[in-house]
Amino acid sequence: MEFVRYDVNKYSPRQMVTLPLVLLLIAGMVLGYTTLTTGLPLQPGIDFAGGTAVTVFTSDSRETIEATFSAYPLLSVGEGIGNGKYIKFGPMDDAQYQSLSALINEKYPDAKVDQIGETFGETLQGQAFFAVLLSFIGMSIVVLIAFRNLVPAGAVVLAAFSDIAITAAIMQVIGIPLSLGTTAALLMLIGYSVDSDILLTTRVLKRKGKLEDKLSGAFRTGIIMTTTTLSAIAAMWVVSTAGQIQIISEIASVLLIGLFVDLMNTWMLNAGILKEYVLRSGKK
Repeated sequence: MEFVRYDVNKYSPRQMVTLPLVLLLIAGMVLGYTTLTTGLPLQPGIDFAGGTAVTVFTSDSRETIEATFSAYPLLSVGEGIGNGKYIKFGPMDDAQYQSLSALINEKYPDAKVDQIGETFGETLQGQAFFAVLLSFIGMSIVVLIAFRNLVPAGAVVLAAFSDIAITAAIMQVIGIPLSLGTTAALLMLIGYSVDSDILLTTRVLKRKGKLEDKLSGAFRTGIIMTTTTLSAIAAMWVVSTAGQIQIISEIASVLLIGLFVDLMNTWMLNAGILKEYVLRSGKK
């Protein structure tokens, strides 16, 4: 547990905030470029872009299924338990969809077909964006009321925003699509982020003692809390990936990425801002 005994006090505030801010800038560039080229900051899944999902139980290999549906906008072929296959298609016109339906009925008569229209997908996009925005606004108000000071409250909000932005950029780079499940994971990440940031801010601003002792104590407690959560989510990721439960695996992946990002943003970005704020207040 050497990391738990890591000395958070040996770095200056400027050194602490440099890496998180550079990564936040890079994340903004990635998300901005994706928005300019696709219209969305992340590659949408069929929940938001629209498409067709087909669930079948067949012994056919992934390669065979890909060859069968090569004439259609095939997105992915997921494999589940008991020869289960989850096939995703992108948006298509009515004629192509009718042709696809006929082929599915011919090859896999017991298949379950779910279709999401582009209009409905756009509606879900708007609702997801509103949910994230409302979460940020509510979180910001609560934090501002709790600390009644713009600097620590702003540091908490900035750290939470950085968590979401950097995690979303990593999702885009490694190919995790934005779906209802991964949106829920991003919302959960806001809660995890605020939890660790409020722990840090409360220990530093509302407890008596030396700044170094308060930072070290908050760091030890926060690391233990986060690593416990990481262990549970890692176990969920292993089970869902081994069982090929794609949506749970994607949610766990987003949470794992986000929690590691949160460790950096809490104990470098937020801690650096708070350290500078306390040192300046002491000089005054």
